[in-house]
Amino acid sequence: MNDYQPINRNFPPVIKNLIIINVLCWLASIALPRAFGFDVIEYFGLHYWGSEAFKPYQFITYMFLHDTSSIGHLFFNMFGLWMFGKDIELFWGRNKFLIFYFVTGIGAGIIQELVWHIDLSKAAEAFNMYATTKDINLLKPYLTNLTDHTYIPMGQLMALKEKMLSAAVTVGASGALFGILLAFAMIFPQARMMLLFFPVPIRAPYFVAIYAVAELFYGVAQTADGVAHFAHLGGMLFGLILILIWKRNGKFYN
Repeated sequence: MNDYQPINRNFPPVIKNLIIINVLCWLASIALPRAFGFDVIEYFGLHYWGSEAFKPYQFITYMFLHDTSSIGHLFFNMFGLWMFGKDIELFWGRNKFLIFYFVTGIGAGIIQELVWHIDLSKAAEAFNMYATTKDINLLKPYLTNLTDHTYIPMGQLMALKEKMLSAAVTVGASGALFGILLAFAMIFPQARMMLLFFPVPIRAPYFVAIYAVAELFYGVAQTADGVAHFAHLGGMLFGLILILIWKRNGKFYN
């Protein structure tokens, strides 16, 4: 008896299962808080590592969660995963593709943590210094409605500090998706792609380069758009490093 089952080229197994898992996690993120008061994103979204809410497993779980305020975040990530990921999975095979997916997703999370650390470590230090000096001017950049005579008790101070640190949380498969986008450009450099605001076919490497520059610009500009731009670049960076390692070891094409 022949047990061979042909691969569905439109929905290879890893892509199909990743999409199913992400959709189920999105639905759970909506249903569980309403039914049981269990905040899925609070426990499984990626928090800043200086916060008490951070857990190491969040480097993996955050990739399967998305913004629940609308379906747009989930839809566009899954559409991009399908559009670019299916050809890469067929090219590399399911195991290699899955390794790449997790490396880029975790790498994106690491870069986001470093960005948060740059932004939040000074603030955390200011709270710690206030605990010993009681100089309220240290906290004025981070708290509102403070006067020169404001006194904050230690318990309230630590609670305010933790609230600030734990507010840094990210979710989504975008980091891994940007790694996949880079891989697509390196595997299929002659492929043509189009930007939404510039609907002219562009070769994939140039498309990815333009996207990367835009992400860098928005990241440096610190636009308040709720997008983890440096995490996207982190996915690209870790994807590039892994691809270069595979190329050096002769494992890029097999």
